[in-house]
Amino acid sequence: MSTPAANSAKITIDPAFTVGPVRRRTFGAFVEHLGRCVYTGIFEPEHPMADADGFRADVLELTRELGVSTVRYPGGNFVSGYRWEDGVGPAEERPARLDLAWHSTDPNLVGVDEFAKWSVKAGVEPMMAVNLGTRGTQEAVDLLEYCNIDGGTAFSDRRRANGAEQGYGIRMWCLGNEMDGPWQIGHKNALEYGRVAADAARAMRMVDPDLELVACGSSAPGMDTFGEWERVVLTETYELVDLVSAHQYFEDLGDLQEHLSAGHRMDSFIRDIISHIDHVKSVKKTAKQVNISFDEWNVWHAGRDESKVPSGKDWPVAPALLEDRYSVADAVVVGDLLVTLLRHTDRVHSASLAQLVNVIAPIMTEPGGRAWKQTIFHPFALTSRYAAGTVLQLAVESPWLSGGKTEDFAALSAVATFDAEAGEAVVFAVNRSAAEALSLDAAVAGLGNNVRLIEAVTFANKDPYWHATADDSTSVLPAENVSVKLDGGRLTAVLPAVSWTMIRLAVES
Repeated sequence: MSTPAANSAKITIDPAFTVGPVRRRTFGAFVEHLGRCVYTGIFEPEHPMADADGFRADVLELTRELGVSTVRYPGGNFVSGYRWEDGVGPAEERPARLDLAWHSTDPNLVGVDEFAKWSVKAGVEPMMAVNLGTRGTQEAVDLLEYCNIDGGTAFSDRRRANGAEQGYGIRMWCLGNEMDGPWQIGHKNALEYGRVAADAARAMRMVDPDLELVACGSSAPGMDTFGEWERVVLTETYELVDLVSAHQYFEDLGDLQEHLSAGHRMDSFIRDIISHIDHVKSVKKTAKQVNISFDEWNVWHAGRDESKVPSGKDWPVAPALLEDRYSVADAVVVGDLLVTLLRHTDRVHSASLAQLVNVIAPIMTEPGGRAWKQTIFHPFALTSRYAAGTVLQLAVESPWLSGGKTEDFAALSAVATFDAEAGEAVVFAVNRSAAEALSLDAAVAGLGNNVRLIEAVTFANKDPYWHATADDSTSVLPAENVSVKLDGGRLTAVLPAVSWTMIRLAVES
């Protein structure tokens, strides 16, 4: 990457240079039994907008508008102590249980069947996690039988008796969650977990060899276990799994420029994971390729009061937990993280924004009241709606930035997609500078002679810390960027400081 003049950047777009397909599963999300994500989030039978099954219709509508493709369930830390049988059958007979992960009480009014029904209504693909913390192989196989076998067995007939005649056909399964974390119920070392995961995977494939299985990667790049964990776990499971999980959260600790380096840091993390996967592949001398499920990612201000869990004798049902209020700057970071995931579409085959409703989420609700969009809703929804076809490999020239502990990262973060069938190319561009606008010069002649501008929108604000509320969620929205000009094979634009921009181009053959 060369360096152009200060405060200017260049990209070259050519559909001959590709990374891989745009994967719909990149636009997944996450629903965990945590705080108000489920109860008064997706499910609130007493709400005026609840449907016949108790699901909030306003949340369903926003989920569809967000463009979510897959939803991971039921955790997260919660799954490592979860007994799935508690959440099926007549609601009045289901036991309330202590949730040790979040020091709460779960009434089990929502379980596997409700989630499957909600997934159909939301138009999403379910991604199920099994408990390999306090449970193991037998329970995983039992849950798979309950979910996917059409009938004729004890657990499938139990599902049929509970109202679902046909199996749910769930393809993606997570083999536990964050098992290297000492906070995890049933925490294990790498060899212990690798062998448990291999046993569960082997048995689950005896039921259905075509499942897509996700082994737990390390919980975060800063973990002492990261790297060696992947090596040991994949040594035990490589031929049995399809994906290894990655989890990473970002927090604004008071240095905006450092916060805006999040995409750069995610990029480094992905490259490290790839190296660890491919090391095991090389040692095993196998042709099989394991890829990445980045199934927890977001901005999470974990040090703030809203992330403090209950304690002592207080075991509330659906307490307000992790209810971050997101700023414009947070939304720019989220947009940049999506840009980064797309740039790695050759190896990142699935991703889940954590989470969907109320808990570090793009959608917020009031119990019995309104639902509204947080700032991070907008770049996610627009990227999900318009990124299609193929991800292109861009040639990028950008000035460099430094912030806090992160040095020498590009001011411009960009990706482009090209949908030949629809005749459309889309550029997603982030100006990571906290202070300076960035002039963008894009060479688009490679797209052909008949290129025209469809629309250009930018999400930015003079106050990067503005955040949405139930009373005002629309004062700051993605707006037309009138600076974008297209002249022959050259596109120019001004990207404000701390901004996310989408530029759509019609490409006629």
